[in-house]
Amino acid sequence: MTKSLSDLTSLLLDLARKSGADSADALAVDGTSVHIDVRGGALEAAERSEGVDVGLRVLVGQRQACVSTSDTRPDALRELAERAVAMARVAPEDRYAGLAAVEQLAKDTDSSRLELFDPTPEPDPAMLQDDAARAEAAALAVDGVEQVIGASAGYSHRRVHLAATNGFAAGYERSDRGISCGALAGTGGGMERDYDHDSRIFQSDMRDAADIGRTAGERAIERLNPRRPKTGSYPILLDERISSSLITHLLQAVNGSMIARGSSWARGLKGTQVLPEGLSLIEDPHRPRASASRLFDAEGLPTARRAIVENGVLTDWTLDLATARQLGLTSNAHAARSTSSTPSPSVTNVALTQGDKSRAELIRDMGTGLLVTSFIGSTINPNTGDYSRGAAGFWIENGEITYPVNEITIAGNLIEMLKRITPANDARQHLSRVVPSLLVEGLTLAGD
Repeated sequence: MTKSLSDLTSLLLDLARKSGADSADALAVDGTSVHIDVRGGALEAAERSEGVDVGLRVLVGQRQACVSTSDTRPDALRELAERAVAMARVAPEDRYAGLAAVEQLAKDTDSSRLELFDPTPEPDPAMLQDDAARAEAAALAVDGVEQVIGASAGYSHRRVHLAATNGFAAGYERSDRGISCGALAGTGGGMERDYDHDSRIFQSDMRDAADIGRTAGERAIERLNPRRPKTGSYPILLDERISSSLITHLLQAVNGSMIARGSSWARGLKGTQVLPEGLSLIEDPHRPRASASRLFDAEGLPTARRAIVENGVLTDWTLDLATARQLGLTSNAHAARSTSSTPSPSVTNVALTQGDKSRAELIRDMGTGLLVTSFIGSTINPNTGDYSRGAAGFWIENGEITYPVNEITIAGNLIEMLKRITPANDARQHLSRVVPSLLVEGLTLAGD
């Protein structure tokens, strides 16, 4: 008889103790995923994977080790526990390693109210193939689209259970549904590509496949016949599709592991202004139907809403237990991990304060500048915040889009860039990063 995830983690903890561990935690994940690719209206590839993965972290004194396996036979789990303890005994001491105290543990662990799982039946392969085929057909129907470089649909479902020798034991269930399409327009050396996609927890929330394909095709057409503007300093508008990358750089810089290593450009900025006055960056791990939501972190601590930036001022680092101990602080429940890794800090759902103008109004007001719709590569100095990225998008003249541009580079410094952002009001609320289009003043553009 197949053991439940709860039984598997309980067994792993028992085996770890018997093998000599002082404490331990165990993570078990049971997952199913289906992915369908279509080309030319016909099925090109179909993949399905199913399986259970388990991970065990053991501590012997202040030495720890983490091991994982997909073999859940009792003998294999016993060998896993013995190997983990043997590895921990020869590992270097880590004075910051350790499980949470009992009084720190989450009491509210029923994740059903977060709506992370769609109870409707799993879509069969024929339904996924039809979605991908309709997206492809809609893209090809756009005048000027030469081919579709990829049309796919997928579904995944997984159950997760975490248990530890400090008494914590809880789990949750998640599902994901996605459709994507990439289109190619033009011929020869003048070919341009673009894409569109949608990913949701609930299938009923998904955009129509034909809309995704049509949008991909229209975006590819818009990029035909690009030019390169003159080098100079201009206002840059980051489209909502890619604007969250700028906020992600801030989130990475305030990650406790970066701060503890002293390798972050934000290490001296806590308590100072990092965004314009009036803008806040709020984390809400309890937002329903959001992919990063969770009631407890990977160390069993209760999560809570917090302001990372409040009224422009940086208020907090992102901490798990180990980084909090290293910095002499208290964990704010941001541990994340896989079955094969130890915990590390990670944020959940974040939202930036939206502005009172639309993207079109920001374009009108910026006069001359660049609308960036895609990035290509990046050079970010984590210590100084110096920023340089290849980009493509559209040139703005007299407040209007005039022509597409590509093969350009935009550059600046993140510390100064973030202080000069003006948000639009077009953020998509279902994403885990709710960030609108962002106007950034005075960046350097390298073109002709």
